[in-house]
Amino acid sequence: MSKDDKAKKNQLNIQLDENIANGTYSNLVIINHSSTEFVLDFVSVMPGVPKSKVKSRMILAPQHAKRLLRALSENIKRYESSHGEIKDDQKQHQNIPMNFGPTGEA
Repeated sequence: MSKDDKAKKNQLNIQLDENIANGTYSNLVIINHSSTEFVLDFVSVMPGVPKSKVKSRMILAPQHAKRLLRALSENIKRYESSHGEIKDDQKQHQNIPMNFGPTGEA
């Protein structure tokens, strides 16, 4: 079997529906975990709006959560090498508690 045949055999065939392709804006993610899964709740917090709703929830096995961490880290490094350092203004986020919500239970 040639290299090209092996590459074709290992390719994923992924379909992206139009409504998913548009994406959902999120500027906050709440992460909880249990012994068997990580739960990521993506929220859009808007100024002047007293209540924010979870826009999307992703549930990952611990192994996939670790792969996501690695993939995000690698992509951030590539982004910063092309566009410069991403500034993270911690003062701006001081009013958002990082331990809110129930802990994830499976």
